[in-house]
Amino acid sequence: MAEQDNHDLIKLLGSSDRDFLIRNNGDQVKLDTLKGKNVGLYFSASWCGPCRRFTPNLVEAYNELLSKGDFEVVFVTADQDDESFNAYFSKMPWLAVPFSDSETRKRLDELFDVNGIPHLVILGASGKVVTDSGVEIIAEHGVEGYPFTQERLNEIKEQEETAKREQSLKSILESQSRNYVIAADGRKVPVAELEGKIVGLYFSMTSFEECGSFTRKLIEMYDKLKAWGENFEIVMIPLDDEDEEESFKEGFASLPWFSLPLKDKTCEKLIRYFELSDLPTLVIIGTDGKTLQSNVAEAVEEHGILAYPFTPEKFAELEQIEKAKREAQTLESILVMGDLDFVIGKDGEKILVCDLVGKTILLYFSAHWCPPCRGFTPKLKEAYETIKAKNGPLEVIFISSDQDQASFDEYFATMPWLALPFGDERKASLSRLFKVQGIPKLIAIAPSGKTITTEARNLIMSHGADSFPFTEERMKEIEAGIALEEKKENDMNPEEDQKEQGKEEQKANEGWNCDGEVCFKG
Repeated sequence: MAEQDNHDLIKLLGSSDRDFLIRNNGDQVKLDTLKGKNVGLYFSASWCGPCRRFTPNLVEAYNELLSKGDFEVVFVTADQDDESFNAYFSKMPWLAVPFSDSETRKRLDELFDVNGIPHLVILGASGKVVTDSGVEIIAEHGVEGYPFTQERLNEIKEQEETAKREQSLKSILESQSRNYVIAADGRKVPVAELEGKIVGLYFSMTSFEECGSFTRKLIEMYDKLKAWGENFEIVMIPLDDEDEEESFKEGFASLPWFSLPLKDKTCEKLIRYFELSDLPTLVIIGTDGKTLQSNVAEAVEEHGILAYPFTPEKFAELEQIEKAKREAQTLESILVMGDLDFVIGKDGEKILVCDLVGKTILLYFSAHWCPPCRGFTPKLKEAYETIKAKNGPLEVIFISSDQDQASFDEYFATMPWLALPFGDERKASLSRLFKVQGIPKLIAIAPSGKTITTEARNLIMSHGADSFPFTEERMKEIEAGIALEEKKENDMNPEEDQKEQGKEEQKANEGWNCDGEVCFKG
């Protein structure tokens, strides 16, 4: 096994007629200069998008480690031609196996079981494999992971756990080379000046549409709190790429709060530290420097300034408000917003929401660009037309996530029901209300205006028109009917049924070996 061997680097990376590696300027470097060093074998290629995104991270780590004198990287290319290899290698400060030595490159691929790129194998000073997860370690820890051993990773984990126990605003926001955050006018504001305040850490990306709409809501809340003299501040954690620097600067210039510098290493650290899984995210740090809430973005969207100061007591209060809203929910309360008291029909005719009261309503979140949506729409259309043919009191309202009016018009033309107008602001409030994270999504609203289910799509997929009116009682009726039919079939000839079942199981098991609760392909 490659992982267990102490590799001789001269034999590993050389050949019978070559005892050197190359630099991107053509210089040859003798293999024996690698003795006693930790060596990263970097399997990569210019045509590979993930490789091109990872390489700058590796370059940064390499340059920082260069002064130690005990680390080297060797590029093993998967490019198809010399020109592509040279163009990609020109951006790398390390060594490479010559493109012409395809036999060595192939041998290394096989020896280290390279099934995907980018792939970074780290060899210790003895030539033994330290890890084959170098890409993941560099991406997560950067140079702090050096020398990339399991012992070092365990140390980092312990340090992070200790940091959480002893968390302060300084431990979160400061780094060894920076003790400040920046203001839109370029001022460097010491983190110490923020201590004792409630601080929101705003993880954001300029190009992400949802962040743009949330930022506007957050500015409104921030300005009110500052006007009231509240001890509150926001520090943005920008997640934009380097090539979006101009967009970041332009956007930040109009914001009233502070930020970490773009591409500051602390940004990546905080992604891991707070286990970021969604954007936008607003983490609340209390006056004592401890984490008060892991993400209040949804609460700010829904309640605005009423969510402040984000304490557990305040959130319990908001939950009671939400409960009261759910109990008082009507069709008009969720679909009417100011003058927006209508939906549209096929010819653009305005249908008042009040005229739909008393019907079962399906809110259909969908988009033309979404393949699962295009696959589900015909099934929903079939069920809709079947229910309507039986005079079922049902209506569907299409809520579009299309990118432009033309796409909306084209998709809506295939539907026999109603819709919110394209770009209608009610879409955002409905998405928040029903926590729509993906499409297609189908919400069933009862004639009373109360929510029946947020999973009506599954009911249509399983039972079609028979699932109407989508209530729990109707589902029990369907399940009882299915059980009765199965019992009738089994009662007709149980012995024959068991024989048939055995044949089916035998046929299904062909080519499979079952061990306990798991079946494996033979």
